[in-house]
This record gives sequence, C-alpha cells and structure tokens, in this order.
Amino acid sequence: MARIKAVGTGSKKDTITKKAAALFRKKGFASTSMRELADNIGVEAASLYNHIGSKNELLQTICFTIANAFTIQLEKVAGTTASNISKLESLIRFHIQMMLRSYDEVFVANHEWKQLQEPFLTNFLSQRKNYENALVGIVQDGIKKNELKKLDPYVVVLTLLSAVRGLEFWQRHKKNLDATKLENDMVNHLIKGLIK
Repeated sequence: MARIKAVGTGSKKDTITKKAAALFRKKGFASTSMRELADNIGVEAASLYNHIGSKNELLQTICFTIANAFTIQLEKVAGTTASNISKLESLIRFHIQMMLRSYDEVFVANHEWKQLQEPFLTNFLSQRKNYENALVGIVQDGIKKNELKKLDPYVVVLTLLSAVRGLEFWQRHKKNLDATKLENDMVNHLIKGLIK
C-alpha cells in the first residue's frame, strides 16, 4: 500500500500554513497572533500578507485541506470493487497515516474548526457529516452482505474515528513505537472486532 506524504507541496504558502497549524495546535487559533506566526517563520508580520489574506484564511486552508484529503480518499476507496471490510481497513490506515504525518493539521481540523467563519463553518460541517454518512453506508453494506457483525453502523463509525483520534495521546507523549507497527496493530485490533 502506498504511503501518504505530509500535507503540502513545499510552496511558501504551504510553509506558512504548516507553521500556522503547529502554532494553532499549541496555543489555539484564537490565542495565536499574526505577529507570533511571523516571528515563528522569521519574517515581518506585514510580509505575511503577501502570501495570505488573514489568519482566518489560514484556518480555512488547514481545515479544508484535511477534509478534502479524507473525502478524496473515501471516494477513491468507495469506488473500488473491494469488500467492505477491505474498504474500512484502507480508510482506517489512511486516518492513521494522516495522524502520523500531518498531525498538526489534523489536530487543528479536529479541534479548531469551531473558529471557522460562515459560510465556511457550515460547509465544513456538511462535508464532515457527508463523510461520516458514507462510512456508515460502507458498514451497513458490509452487514447486509454478511461481511461484518450485526452492530450499530453509527456506533462502529464512531468507535473507529474515536480510536484513530486517540493517536493524539501517542503524539503528545511520543511513545517509542514504530509507526508501521502502530498502524498494523491498530488496524488488526479494530478490524478483528468487526468481522464475523
């Protein structure tokens, strides 16, 4: 399976966005100033506006880059002829890899989305709800085809997403554990609870 890369393409705006994500994660969006961001990057605050429109624009970029990455992966996986259990495994692996490789950005999208301004807030919540509903659909189809245990599909999706979000604890404490082993162990544990 191909490994995903950290979010971004290496442009100046990507560098600013990545540093902003790290600051937003540490201090929170509301508590981070443009001056702090400029100091962190090593430029004058005024020169940041050559690359970005506002702090809110940075938050939008972070949240929607992450949301779009998950949506694109979901559409790619859902469009295959793989079994539903294989689709879930692929998506779990993607979630884990995103948490490991783009942690700051995923953390901000998970926690700071409430700071988005309209219409971005509504759009983000709609995209997130559609993603969750599509996951529920995969689980429902797996149950219908007798691939998965007869569990409440919403509870299954909630459990899977919560388990992967639990990697925030691992990231905070940087336990000495190989990332590939962590991914494989988590997938095996989560999938075994679903299959008949």
